[in-house]
Order: sequence, then structure tokens, then C-alpha cells
Amino acid sequence: MYAILDIETTGGQYNEEGITEIAIYRFDGHEVVDQFISLVNPEIPIQPFVVKLTGINNAMLRSAPKFYEVAKRIIEITQDCIIVAHNAAFDYRVLRMEFRRLGYEFNRNTLCTVELSKKLIPDQPSYSLGKLVRSLGIPIADRHRATGDAMATVKLFKMLLSKDLKKEIVTTFIKKEIKSGMSPKLLDIVEGIPSKTGIYYIHREDGTIIYIGKSKNIKKRVNQHFTGTSRKAKKIQNEVYAVTFEETGSELIALLKESEEIKINKPIYNRAQRKTIFPWALYVEKDNEGYLSLRLAKADGRKKEITSFVTVVEGKNFLHKITAEYQLCQKINGLYDTKKGCFQYDIKQCNGACIGKESPAEYNVRVQDFIDNYQFQNQNMVIVDRGRSIDERTAILVENGIYKGYCFYDLNYQINNIDILKKIIIPMENNRDTRNIIQNFLRKKKVNKVVTF
Repeated sequence: MYAILDIETTGGQYNEEGITEIAIYRFDGHEVVDQFISLVNPEIPIQPFVVKLTGINNAMLRSAPKFYEVAKRIIEITQDCIIVAHNAAFDYRVLRMEFRRLGYEFNRNTLCTVELSKKLIPDQPSYSLGKLVRSLGIPIADRHRATGDAMATVKLFKMLLSKDLKKEIVTTFIKKEIKSGMSPKLLDIVEGIPSKTGIYYIHREDGTIIYIGKSKNIKKRVNQHFTGTSRKAKKIQNEVYAVTFEETGSELIALLKESEEIKINKPIYNRAQRKTIFPWALYVEKDNEGYLSLRLAKADGRKKEITSFVTVVEGKNFLHKITAEYQLCQKINGLYDTKKGCFQYDIKQCNGACIGKESPAEYNVRVQDFIDNYQFQNQNMVIVDRGRSIDERTAILVENGIYKGYCFYDLNYQINNIDILKKIIIPMENNRDTRNIIQNFLRKKKVNKVVTF
């Protein structure tokens, strides 16, 4: 649990400032679950430059509660939380100083979104909150007021969690959550997981990720791990301390994240998935008569493939489908073993390439048409799919045929402006698995829309 906050102060000399406004959002890593927003009477004058910056003046604060009147609420809403702020050292110092004046020692772990942004979103011209969120297309209202700045920090932190592919933020949080001898029961873990589409991470007590998976129903899938009787399931049940998750909304994003993060984090119980998940591939070769033949074979990294498949059955079904769709020849594609014409020629769905009735030049045009349609080489496109909420969408960027990554967005101008899109994209590796995951989804037409540019 995180307490994402922003504080406005009177200004003045170091350790003599007073709080004029505070906003705290209790955030579970996915959504805001509680909030506290209040003006605070600092009982000292506000510096003129602060009045000009924030719009908060002495008259506004006369009837506001004093710090001791809101202190208990602050302790409650930040209980068992890591404090997150933009320039956390400042906000945390001022908060601790106010509590010390009351004779109370306020201690919490902290995370700074300035430092996280420099690490996860490098090379930005400015890391001030206003300039950074504007460059990322994150809307911000009431700039230099606690509620507006804190909510912008919530949205920024949510983006940073998504960009943290090594899961360092979550792993650190789990380490700080450990209470010796109080490992949660499997049922308690499952209860805290939603029945949503996304990716999940199974952790040991030291925070280490031992398994990564994806599902259209995370709760159901994790429950299967915890009730399974296989050797791997038993090992997971014995070692699990916590399960964290990320909702993705889009099944395509979940597949892409699972593939990427297994390769990055190398969980001990994902050994098989560290290798390619598409062992069968479709290749094109020219036969002795000059016809382009489509052949299904074991994946070979030395050859250029058109697309690939998880199983041989999936590959054969696809080859049958496109052979009929493009009026190709079953015999030439190795689907029908005969010395005469193929079956589709008999039912007038093949133009007779199998018996030399159609010339290689005419036949090969349709084969090339298929190849062009099923490879996005040199294409520039944004694949738009559902998001984690009604108002949100996901975008997957392919530039010059290379998969660049994905993002979550709320506003259309974030993806219509290529410069903003590139900043909010979570960079991902372009490899055989990611290309084929995307190709499979486009093939099945399971996304909302594809925008070319």
C-alpha cells in the first residue's frame, strides 16, 4: 500500500516552514482506496511569493484546522504505507517536523517519483512535476495546489509501476511488508486478487519472483496454482508468500508483458517459457516448377519465417484456412498428397497449379499477396485495445515493422501526437515471440482497431 501525497507550505527558512495544505491518496498499486485533503492553519504568516504561486492566503486559513487537529487522520491513512511524493525528501521532512512539534516521531518508508522517473523515463528535459507530466500527456489541474499535484503524482506513479519491468518497486515493498512468522494463508492471498485480465507475480518471502503468468481471470488462474496437484504446483504452494498483479484490460498486453518479463526476471518455475513459445513456423520456398510453396516446419532461426504457431495443429489449421482464402493449392502447400490435382481443384477452389494449368507467375502473385498481408515489415501502426477501466485504452506501437512497446492512455491526443506517445510507451524488446504474439492477435482480429501512420 502506498500513501501518495503533496504538501504546500508557508515557505521560509529551513525547518521553520508550516503546512498550509495537504492531500494524501491511499493507493493499493491499482487504484485509490482512500483520500484525505485539507487546508491547514500553520499559525504563521505565508510568504508573499508562496501566495502568488499557490493562491493560498492567510485569510483562507484562519478557519482551517490546525495541524494537531488533522494529525491523527494523517497517521491512520498512511499506516502500513510507503510514502510516495515528487521530491519526497522535502514533503517527508516537513511532515516529520510538524509531528516533532507535537512530540510524536513519525516514521515511514519513502519513494521519490523524481528519482524513479530519472531511472525509468530517462533523458527528459525537466523532472519538475508540471513539465514532466505535461510532456507525458498526463492531465494536471490545480497546479501548485496539494490535491492537483498529488493526483498528478498518482497518475505518474501508476505509469512508473508499469514501466518497472524488473519489478524492483514491488519487490522492495514486499520486503518491507514481511512480518516474521505471519506468512498469509493461500486463501487470504486469493481473496485479494481480482477476476480481471492481467499478469500476476508469485513471490517468495524475500520478494523474489518465482513465477509469472497471465490470465483473462487472474483470481481463477492463481487459485488453480494453489489447488493443483502437480509437482510444480506443490512447490509453488510451499514457497509462495505473496502474489502481486497488474491489470492490463487487454489480453494482448498481458501476453506481451508475460513474454518480456519472464525473459527479464527469469523466474525459477517459468523455465520452459524462457525459450520461444512458438516452436512451429510457416516458411515459403520455390519448388522445382517455380511455384511458391508454403510449408509448416519446426522453427529455424536461420530461416526467415512468415509467421509461427504454438502447436503444429494450430499451424495446419491456419495453412488450410489461407490456402482456401487465397485460392492456393493444397498439393503445392503439402496438405494433399496426390499425383493428380488436389481436392480443391476437384471442387473448383484451386485454379489448377497442381497440374500445371495455372502458371507459376499467376499463382505466385496470390502467395505474395498473402505474405504481404501477414507480415508487418516496414509498417507504422498503433494497435488500440481496451484498457483497465472504461475511460482507458491501451496502445501498442509498431514503427517501421519493429515492435516498440505499449502504453495505457486516457486522452486521444496522447496517441495522436507521436512525440508524446513515444514518451509514455513502456519500451519492450522486439523479438520473434513479441512479433508473433502481435501477428496472432491481428490474425484473429481480437483488438479494437489498428491505426496506421
